[in-house]
Amino acid sequence: MLESLTRRRWVAAASGLLAVLVLLLTADPVFAQEAAPHAEKSVFLHIIESAGWLFAVVLGIPSIALVALIVLLMLDLRMSVAIPPGFVDEFIDTVNKRRFKEAFDMARNDSSFLGRVLTAGMSRLQYGLEDAREAASNMLDSIRSGKEQLNNYTAVIGSLGPLIGLVGTVLGMIRSFMSLGQGGPPNPAALSKGISEALSVTFLGIGISIPAIFFNAFFRNRIISVSMDTGHIADDLLTQMYHNSKKAGAGPGSTTGTTTVAPPPPVPPPPPPGRGAV
Repeated sequence: MLESLTRRRWVAAASGLLAVLVLLLTADPVFAQEAAPHAEKSVFLHIIESAGWLFAVVLGIPSIALVALIVLLMLDLRMSVAIPPGFVDEFIDTVNKRRFKEAFDMARNDSSFLGRVLTAGMSRLQYGLEDAREAASNMLDSIRSGKEQLNNYTAVIGSLGPLIGLVGTVLGMIRSFMSLGQGGPPNPAALSKGISEALSVTFLGIGISIPAIFFNAFFRNRIISVSMDTGHIADDLLTQMYHNSKKAGAGPGSTTGTTTVAPPPPVPPPPPPGRGAV
């Protein structure tokens, strides 16, 4: 519940920041036009108007998706989410006290990367340490694969930005040449409108692509770093729990998980003297 509430706050904060940025880019030119009708228009407002409503929608959808992906991955790939502070110390203290069931419940009730990896490994610990390590590694690969698939969409947006800009460039040049093909003296207004549309859409496409490529590389490295740290800590905790369970199972009649170590059978007393003697 707390994690979901925090995520909503981050999404709301990112949306508000984006709205404030758009307002700052468009508010000054609007007020300047009201004060002086013949004042020069802002270049940002000119780019948005030149792109037109069609490319505003086409480029707006991946822009919103990119912001949402960045906020979501920023929240999911925090070290405090992958490895909660205090969890390792509490888990080690519980294992050292031989409270293995409590340690397993602690990992199972934790939704962090480390908790999920430990739960998968501990569920196979009764079959040996290597089996537990393999199960933990498979769970870690599954978590990492899910984050990488989500991060791949930032790479897709980074690739689509220049392509959409190229479409706008071609379309703007076609309109410019159409105005030249009508015959008569060239119309500077029609020519400038087509060229301005071509350059504006190209600029916006590149503007989307640059942050998408940057955050794709950033999150890719972040996923590798978080996965390696989680894997190393999970392996250490599984090894410690395995050896502690072995020590606990060394005593007569002690239990380790679901395996019971029985005491040795009693030795029969020697026969009384005089009986059985030849």
